[in-house]
Amino acid sequence: MKESTELDKSVEHRGRLTAVLALATLISAFGSSFQYGYNVAAVNSPAPFMQQFYNKTYTDRYKEPMGEDLLTLLWSLSVSMYPLGGFFGSLMVAPLVNKLGRKGTLLFNNIFSIVPAIMMGVSEIAKSYEIIIVARVIVGICAGLSSNVVPMYLGELAPKNLRGAIGIVPQLFITIGILAAQVMGIRNILGNSTGWTILLGLTGIPAVIELVLLPFFPESPRYMLIQKRDEKNSRKALQRLRGWDDVDAEMEEMCLEDQSEQAEGRLSVLSLLSQRSLRWQLVSIIIMNMGQQLSGVNAIYYYADSIYGSAGVNEKDVQYVTVGTGAVNVFMTIAAVFIVESSGRWLLLLLGFGICCGACVLLTVALNFQESVSWMPYISIACVIIYVIGHAIGPSPIPSVVTTEMFRQSARPAAFMVGGSVHWICNFAVGLIFPFMERGLGPYSFIIFSVICLVTLIYIWMVVPETKNKTFLEVSQMFAERNKTEIKVGDGDLPLKDSKESLESAEKITAF
Repeated sequence: MKESTELDKSVEHRGRLTAVLALATLISAFGSSFQYGYNVAAVNSPAPFMQQFYNKTYTDRYKEPMGEDLLTLLWSLSVSMYPLGGFFGSLMVAPLVNKLGRKGTLLFNNIFSIVPAIMMGVSEIAKSYEIIIVARVIVGICAGLSSNVVPMYLGELAPKNLRGAIGIVPQLFITIGILAAQVMGIRNILGNSTGWTILLGLTGIPAVIELVLLPFFPESPRYMLIQKRDEKNSRKALQRLRGWDDVDAEMEEMCLEDQSEQAEGRLSVLSLLSQRSLRWQLVSIIIMNMGQQLSGVNAIYYYADSIYGSAGVNEKDVQYVTVGTGAVNVFMTIAAVFIVESSGRWLLLLLGFGICCGACVLLTVALNFQESVSWMPYISIACVIIYVIGHAIGPSPIPSVVTTEMFRQSARPAAFMVGGSVHWICNFAVGLIFPFMERGLGPYSFIIFSVICLVTLIYIWMVVPETKNKTFLEVSQMFAERNKTEIKVGDGDLPLKDSKESLESAEKITAF
């Protein structure tokens, strides 16, 4: 009777959002993911004043005004160096998370936030625009690391029934960071000639908070057990995260995954690319990350003001419309947190890319007719908002969640490195190419984004499975059939069916 009561209690508590798990999620997401979003939007509003500073500094140095072409080049570098730094940060993911751990990498990553925050904060006093450009590269490295390591860390902390919701929290804080930068960038706050250096320097505050608080929370139990062979501390961490002592079922599941890891060995990026058993998982994360970035979302964020201006919004009101769009983005991402475990990942991805595709087509039509139809600018604004809603519920938050779930421990760091590199290269490409697309194609540039959304949607519909409420090993089994391979566990090969039965048997033994 006593054993039955203890088992019921364990089942009752299984999968709950404990205080330790919630705080670890909030601190890591605020300290790292928030900065990604903040630095995407921080240079948008104060751009005219920063360019004035560039021109004045050049004039003071060389006693002649800066040429328009040089100013455009320096400003393009100031914007595009951020995603380029993000790409460099992505390349550092696998070696750092394997050496320092998930939590250790996040703590180390704060260097790449605090140092550039100081650099940007003193750039005007130092009379150097070069400092800003270099700082944007460094803070981009911070974003490249955090955009991959935070989802990995939280995905390994969370129980499988909460992994989707917790996995969206980093994206939620990215959108909150964008909104915070948009609000702080209002002309009457910091988006002016005297406040822009403070606006750029504020990015260091979340890093300091994370540096102080995150050491009190556990490292990933999976990392400690499977990679560090530290079963004792892994169990203690899991007990703290779950809020009860009976974690045998999860420990058994991790041990079974470890057996398959030992059979396959650790995977580098090169071995990941050649691994037949991971072929469709790898193609899927590449397609989803390309679709996420090439769907035009960063074209809207980086050039929001010009889009609203071309849509007929009064110049002095553009900043408030931009803030309103950011608020919608935050609200819809919050909604995704609450619905992802009931609706699943697959449906949100399809719905999100479908909405983005339709919104891009309608925006093209609206921008073409806005000069001849008086109410068409309002349709343009509505299309942008609808696009943001679609992207916020699927394409923005879900790919990192699915990347965590598609790969087991040995392949996960390399997979995030590949997915993150694709993410940032595409981000960089859109930021660099969109102004020329806008100049050459005008409103029709959004048709290209709509085609990319449609192609990504079709691929997800045909290839990507639903991964909610599945263990990492079960997801691997789902792909084994498509990859025409067998899952290796222990000393031998287990076909898909036998491997699944082995997992279920282990779970039943542990439960009793």
